[in-house]
Amino acid sequence: MASVRYVAIGDSFTEGVGDDLPDGRVRGWADLVAHGWADATDEPVEYANFAIRGKLVWPIVDQQLEPALALKPTHLSFNGGGNDMLRPRASLSRIVEAFDHVIRRCDEEGVQLIVLSGANPSPQLPMGRVFQRRGDVLSAAVGVRLDERPDVIRALNWPDRELSTPGYWSEDRLHMNARGHHRVAARVLTALGLEPPAAWWSLPALPPAAAVRSTSYYREHVGPWVRRRMTGTSSGDGREPKFATWATFDPSEA
Repeated sequence: MASVRYVAIGDSFTEGVGDDLPDGRVRGWADLVAHGWADATDEPVEYANFAIRGKLVWPIVDQQLEPALALKPTHLSFNGGGNDMLRPRASLSRIVEAFDHVIRRCDEEGVQLIVLSGANPSPQLPMGRVFQRRGDVLSAAVGVRLDERPDVIRALNWPDRELSTPGYWSEDRLHMNARGHHRVAARVLTALGLEPPAAWWSLPALPPAAAVRSTSYYREHVGPWVRRRMTGTSSGDGREPKFATWATFDPSEA
């Protein structure tokens, strides 16, 4: 059994949406952390990822936390609330309660918790100022909780102004591209006391995608999101976790 057994729970941010591989799978920062962790320690890392796109924070906790803890991990990363904040009636106190619950359960199971804040897409989004304010309030509220728990590892991405610039985001403006996921992975590894590859902080800019005109953007990205809200469906409906059991990530060969 590997000395590090790392499991991730969350939504599209943690699933890796936006960091698309040629075969159609998504990778994302959590996969990169597992690879980087193995390389930095020169030891295998066991890794699982229960995150599913579109999930609100309490469904993440209710559906993913206990299966993740049942694997007996040494470390668990948690992020949530981004999808809640896109809804006008989201309860900030209920979101914070979810973080409290995850902290308590990790304490009970003796698991080292890693808390992330999501990256900030507001500058590119319609109604971006509204989402900026909500995200600022949520980040501050979770930060107050974490101030009481210096033992919880934190990798906070919301305040990163560089990460908010367009070069780190995919065409839908809501999910990071590969460049953004690498930057988040570098921050997590640094929070763990490990040295990430220096290039991960800012990979070369990706080739520019064809400009998406405002009308096309609303038709291709905003419209489907609105329809899901109206029909009570989610982009994650019917999806299974990509790593629901341990996958072993070995150190890369030099």
